[in-house]
Amino acid sequence: MSGNTRFMALALSLGLTASTAALAQSTGASAGNAATATKVGIVAIQEAIASTNEGKKEFSALQARFAPKQSELKVLNDEVENLKKQIQAQGDKLSEEARATQIRALETKQKSLQRSYEDAQAEYQQAAQEVLNRLGEKMLGVLEKYAAANGYTVVLDVSNPQTPILWASTSTNITKPLIDAYNAQSPAAPAAKPASGAAANKPAGTATPAKQP
Repeated sequence: MSGNTRFMALALSLGLTASTAALAQSTGASAGNAATATKVGIVAIQEAIASTNEGKKEFSALQARFAPKQSELKVLNDEVENLKKQIQAQGDKLSEEARATQIRALETKQKSLQRSYEDAQAEYQQAAQEVLNRLGEKMLGVLEKYAAANGYTVVLDVSNPQTPILWASTSTNITKPLIDAYNAQSPAAPAAKPASGAAANKPAGTATPAKQP
């Protein structure tokens, strides 16, 4: 088996893609090619987008947009919890028929909560993805300029679980410099800090539906 074949077999056995294996081989094949070696950078692109001033502003507005739905879910969740406590507190004092009626009412509210929760979560995630896609187009433009100016020939997104990176030096992480470059090109006033409290820091539609009694 030739050296090239052995390298590719080992790389594929580790779960690397053929293109990544070829890149690794080309960058490490010869110490004599150090002057032309590939300069690789890594970036958590979603974190970078959300951490820009414009990203913070957009996601703060998104949070405010979904705040009423979050409040609605909390009210519905409280109703479910209160009804569960009421059924448990009354215990054997209820007749079979009365208990069955309350349990049916509880199940109806739980189903309503679950549907509302899933709908709100799906709507929020779609809206958040639209923001990421829109700002992502601008971020890619910034990335291209930054990579060209700093001699990077390859930049890998470590926020993508499919990127086969097992280890990388912190010196290759360009997430923070990329955020700074984006802010310099697209200045935006930082978003106002959300109100204190757990609810303000929690995305809309993330209330946990009550469990069955």
